[in-house]
Amino acid sequence: QVQLVESGGGLVQAGGSLRLSCAASGRTRSPFALGWFRQAPGKEREFVAASWWSGDRVYYADSVRGRFTISRDNTKNTVYLQMDILKPEDTAVYYCAASLARGGGPAAASSYDYWGQGTQVTVSS
Repeated sequence: QVQLVESGGGLVQAGGSLRLSCAASGRTRSPFALGWFRQAPGKEREFVAASWWSGDRVYYADSVRGRFTISRDNTKNTVYLQMDILKPEDTAVYYCAASLARGGGPAAASSYDYWGQGTQVTVSS
């Protein structure tokens, strides 16, 4: 079992920055695959970014590429999402997800085995 806990969400003005953290505990292994998703009210869960297994391959949704950066510290079992130049449309609950077995693609929610409870990000205009 793996537990994921997100932190770092909050309220920020458009153009500002936030850094999200996701700490993994339990029976973890390194390296492993990690992703970030988000969900706004009334919308489906949306892929944001992923760090795939070794961390040498990263993936971003077109909507965040160039503004968001995913990184990981395998020693600390922690994954980060640095969010810069935030826009009101980035407002959502952000979820961290982990995959412990290879299969599927990085942007598919079905590829992930464990999920955090989410952290709210609100960007005001």
